[in-house]
Amino acid sequence: MLRTGTDSGGGLLNTVRTGGAIACGASGATSLLPPHPHNRETSNKNGHIARRAEGATWAEGREAGLAPQRVVRSVMGLTRYGKNGKVTTGKLYIVPTPIGNLEDMSFRAVRVLQEVELILAEDTRHSRILCTHYGIKTPLQSFNDHNAAQRVPTLLQRLQHGAQLALVSDAGTPGISDPGLPLLRAVIAAGIALEALPGPSAVVTALSGSGFSLARFVFEGFLPRKGKERHQRLAALALEERTVVLYESPQRIAATLADLLAVGCQDRSALVARELTKHYESWHRGTVSELAAFFQTNPGKGEMVLLLQGRIMLPPCAEEGEALLQQALQAGGSLGDAARQTARSTGLSRNQLYRLALAKRQNEQKAQTPEHTEQTEISQERTPE
Repeated sequence: MLRTGTDSGGGLLNTVRTGGAIACGASGATSLLPPHPHNRETSNKNGHIARRAEGATWAEGREAGLAPQRVVRSVMGLTRYGKNGKVTTGKLYIVPTPIGNLEDMSFRAVRVLQEVELILAEDTRHSRILCTHYGIKTPLQSFNDHNAAQRVPTLLQRLQHGAQLALVSDAGTPGISDPGLPLLRAVIAAGIALEALPGPSAVVTALSGSGFSLARFVFEGFLPRKGKERHQRLAALALEERTVVLYESPQRIAATLADLLAVGCQDRSALVARELTKHYESWHRGTVSELAAFFQTNPGKGEMVLLLQGRIMLPPCAEEGEALLQQALQAGGSLGDAARQTARSTGLSRNQLYRLALAKRQNEQKAQTPEHTEQTEISQERTPE
């Protein structure tokens, strides 16, 4: 499809797409420009392909009947101009990537990565595997904690000149225990458009399979490795009523569970989800004390998500209520009836009493199982291999 524009010297510029290149000629002369990741066509109202010549003015483009957006290439990439002739800013896309299984990539995420001018990756070697799998040929540039301060000003300038960029991490959603926050804050502060795509997340995946209450939960990321800050964080988690989600490595999982024991969480239900969505995915369920004993001798491999059930808070009269609840359970009543009867007698929350009764019943059943050993106390679920 042939369109006519104006070159910087005032002559007519003929533009036609030829395969992967753009053929351009001033005053009838034609030359072939090699393909470039920034060579993107714009469409006019009738859907025709059009190209803006560097140096062409808005008035010249309008008189030539070209699209209402002019694109000029420069050392910063593309500069886009809107209908009023002013520079239009670009957009940063936040694109989640699979946490292990490449089939978890969405159609929309693939399309965005194919259409943007540059992909900012935590590790280009890792992201190149994903791009190769889906035939994504967009250029990659590293963006991580080591070079963020250096890269942000240049990237911000490119976005202000109309560039379309995508931010990805090695796995999961960028910004969640991953690099990206400095760029996001700069983009928001500059008023540049930002679009976050939904997608894979180890946090949500582990929560959905936990069986814990999800009405309220808190994500703590990685705990401090040592010192006073770690102790204070653990002490706060011991009092947390919401479900707690942590990231942990196989080298530190046993130490973290032991520290949770030390702050009084030994009887709290917990879950360790390992290698989520991967071939050797496994789920380990039990109390904190049971999991601590298991991982002391079975550290395992791969990335882990640790979930801790929230603390059950009861009022000062809880001791009396707990004793009445125990009596109702020993009388052979159902969990619901025992909780309801105790709630009427004490004024305590029926839901909290039910959760307490359920925990007691599960502990009693475990204690009565003859073959119950340290190794079988942990419920392990593995995906078929």
